[in-house]
Amino acid sequence: MHAPLNDAALDQLFRTARTYNAFTGDVSDETLRRLYDLMKFGPTEANTTPARIVFVKSKEAKAKLGPALSEGNYKKTMEAPVTAIVGYDMRFYEKLPVLFPHTDAKAWFEHRDAAELAWVAMRNSALQTAYLILAARALGLDCGPMTGFDNAKVDEAFFAGTSIRSNILVNLGYGDPASLFPRSPRLPFDEACRIE
Repeated sequence: MHAPLNDAALDQLFRTARTYNAFTGDVSDETLRRLYDLMKFGPTEANTTPARIVFVKSKEAKAKLGPALSEGNYKKTMEAPVTAIVGYDMRFYEKLPVLFPHTDAKAWFEHRDAAELAWVAMRNSALQTAYLILAARALGLDCGPMTGFDNAKVDEAFFAGTSIRSNILVNLGYGDPASLFPRSPRLPFDEACRIE
């Protein structure tokens, strides 16, 4: 039996964790490796794990990303220590002989059309983005996830000539509390859930 996490851990992951708009500090490559090594264990459909990530840190990479950002996301992204571009591989099924070796799961996907593959890949890479956020918070980082960008421009700048498409951006660093907006409400259980 697993023991529930204590309140401090639950606060860090959920209750007091926030979406930041400004960050300080440096995020080491080793921390990014640790982050991935945590997030990779989150479940996905048939262990497809379609997420492919570019951690944008250098000035040159930021300059490539900048033109794809919406006006409201530009400054905070350019100033963030790291921006994770979470993409999804449309040919994720090619890895299934390794990732799901106990049966021929590749055959479940390789014949599907592009729209079906995109749905599977995008849905599961979004799930993996949530794991990335939780892994980052578990390592003491703060996050600023966003979808306000031009996917076609990001794909051209970072994934040209590949089967990878961008999905979500996540700024990473140590959040500046001055950048926070008041916390938005959440729906109570009885409005969002039911037990049958």
